[in-house]
Amino acid sequence: MGLQWWGIQERTALREDIVAYADAIADAAHDGRWDRLVSLLGGGPQEFDEWPTRSNSTRVGGSSGYAPLHQLAWHGGPVSVAEQLVAVGAWRTLRCATGQTPADIAAERGHKHLLEVLTPQPRHAVPPPRLAQLEHVLHAVIDSRAYDLVHKARQRLPQLGPLTEATEPAMWMAVPRMYGGFSIKLTQPGDVPELTVESWCRVVGGSGQRHVVRPNGFELVDEGFV
Repeated sequence: MGLQWWGIQERTALREDIVAYADAIADAAHDGRWDRLVSLLGGGPQEFDEWPTRSNSTRVGGSSGYAPLHQLAWHGGPVSVAEQLVAVGAWRTLRCATGQTPADIAAERGHKHLLEVLTPQPRHAVPPPRLAQLEHVLHAVIDSRAYDLVHKARQRLPQLGPLTEATEPAMWMAVPRMYGGFSIKLTQPGDVPELTVESWCRVVGGSGQRHVVRPNGFELVDEGFV
């Protein structure tokens, strides 16, 4: 299935138990309670299929965009905990609201012991300027398909950095009330990268569209499926 992007910031768009679980993760990370954090990420209610990225969750409605790995970098937490977070899927390339990765935060605060474990290890090379352009065009495609739903949920749009580290460079973004979402695949890394983006609403026959996304624009290459 690849990676899962969540990003929903409107608390009323989520069930109360999901918000409470996300708050518990955010509180433990914010307070540096690492045993509590690891316990929450390793367990949690099994029915939370809607919350597939526990280790990358941010406080719902929060302004910092800090996931657990950002908080650990800020505190200068143990290397062993950083390793555990990475092992369960924490993204070293995830940027917070100020655009910083966990490694950026650790470096800024002088926590040199964390730099090695927090430094991203890309499997699919894409120059940062190209990745930023690709991300910008992807967001335009998402807005063109689901602007009202995405903005009603105050959903942060996907970052593409995590794809460069993933074994399978693919990501799914579900959109509340769309009954579907966006399948995003990095199909051509390198200096001229491409994404293949499929989107659909499963209760509307023929709603599927497939776009090829490039740094300089996008192209609709198929539609009418699903």
